[in-house]
Parts: sequence; structure tokens; C-alpha cells
Amino acid sequence: MNYRSSVITSVILFLFAVIGTGLVAVTYTSTSDRIAANERERLLRKLHVLVPPARHDNDLFADTLTVRDEILLGTPGPVTVYRARRANRPVALVMAAVAPDGYSGSIRLLVGINYDGTLAGVRVVTHRETPGLGDAIEEERSDWIYGFDGKSLENPPTGRWEVRKDGGDFDQLTGATITPRAIVGAVRRSLLYYREHREALFSISSPAESQQQAP
Repeated sequence: MNYRSSVITSVILFLFAVIGTGLVAVTYTSTSDRIAANERERLLRKLHVLVPPARHDNDLFADTLTVRDEILLGTPGPVTVYRARRANRPVALVMAAVAPDGYSGSIRLLVGINYDGTLAGVRVVTHRETPGLGDAIEEERSDWIYGFDGKSLENPPTGRWEVRKDGGDFDQLTGATITPRAIVGAVRRSLLYYREHREALFSISSPAESQQQAP
């Protein structure tokens, strides 16, 4: 009798496990597309903050390029470049660069650069900086990130691309120097990469060809 009860209990538990796994799979399948769509929409909103729709007539998600440069772009992995054009003329691009030396780890950025080399703006995508200190890099928490708007490698000169504590022109955050120092460095390196590869980054290609790496 005990053996029979054990078998019945095992069968019931197995059926519950199968049903539970099936429900999880169904839930994941039904929500994964929605999650992906929400993430895409969130990214598009950030891209359009840096390069407003009125400035371009192409699809930013279709006109992309993947590039690699661990030193200047902050990661050994591929970095996506979103290119904005109007009447097939280059307007600006947004690079998904990384500041690898944040206080609590890597800080993922979107660096918008106009064709003439000036910054369209910078936004933080993800970070793990200290709440109440380092998280002031988020535009919702302070206006610090807006300090990059319109800047270039000539304004200020390359040697002044440091926080004020290090003798540069950029403000640091109260109680947090490492975080802004990391972002200032990452943005400067992104501009250096852009200056070296501008024509390759904007070279005209089909969406399929645009997935090839730039030199």
C-alpha cells in the first residue's frame, strides 16, 4: 500500500512539474515578443532624444553598423552604430559605447555625434553606480549629462577632457568623482574613434551590408 501511494504521489508530482514547465514555456513565448518590442521602443526613444526624427528620414534600426575597438569603445565585443541620414546625406550617428571603469562596473552609453564632430548628446543606458551618488548621471536625476551637448574634441581641447578635479573642464558629481571621470573618458574616446573613422562609419551600404564591420 505504501509503495502504491508513493507511485501515485510521484506520478502526481511529475504531472505538476510537466504542467508547470509547460505554463512557463507558454508564458515566455507569449511575452518574449512583447518584451523585445518594449525594449526596442525604449531604445528608439533614447535614440530620438539624441537625433530627433525631424533631422533624418531613414530607419535608425535598419541603417546600422557594428564595429570593434576595445581601447576607444570600451569593450572587446561588437558596438552598434545607428546612422541618421536625410536625403541619403549623413546627419549624425549614435554609438553604443561603454565606460568600462565606472565605480561599480561598466556603464553602457549612447553617444550621439553630429556629422561635423560635435556631440548631439550622451545618455546612460545601464549602470550599477551607487544610488544617491553615481546615479546622478541619469537625466531623470540631474542635468549633469547635458553638459556634453555641443562639445567636441576642439571644444574643449582634447587635453581638457577631464573632470575639474583632474584639471579638466567637466564638472564632477558631489561625492562621486570616479563615475563622471569614467563617462568623460568614454565620450572623449568615442569622439576620437569617430574622428578616425568618420567616412567609413557613414559609407553608404544596404542594410544587409551594413552589418559588416567598419575598418
